[in-house]
Amino acid sequence: MIKKLAGLFLLAVTFLSCGKESEMIPNVFVEYNVTVQEFNIKAKNRVLLVSNQGVKGLMIVAVGSGYRAFDRASSVNPQNGGCAVVPDSTGITATDPCTGAKFLLLDGTPQKAPAVRNLKSYSTSLRGGQTINVSN
Repeated sequence: MIKKLAGLFLLAVTFLSCGKESEMIPNVFVEYNVTVQEFNIKAKNRVLLVSNQGVKGLMIVAVGSGYRAFDRASSVNPQNGGCAVVPDSTGITATDPCTGAKFLLLDGTPQKAPAVRNLKSYSTSLRGGQTINVSN
């Protein structure tokens, strides 16, 4: 009897975890470079929006002495096409205009429901002290 219950439990966990995979933001190739000078000119409130990169575009954020990069695709309902998140005027949070969900731009964590998953993040590096590289 215990073996049957354990088998049913494992089967249920397998099916539940498969459903969550379809709710993730797709992986797409990203390789983007911007000079620090261009970032400083074009960024608003320490956030640079870049279209035609990632799934819904990129948000490159100046954080302390470094940079973070996130996909603008909201982690809320990505299976329905999702909405592109928009940085708030403070440059500290970004909002999904379709659901009202908020994300912290320091690390992409959800700050307001219905968001429960982080924004998709990309690796950033500073090359030669002059070029911000965003990639996955």
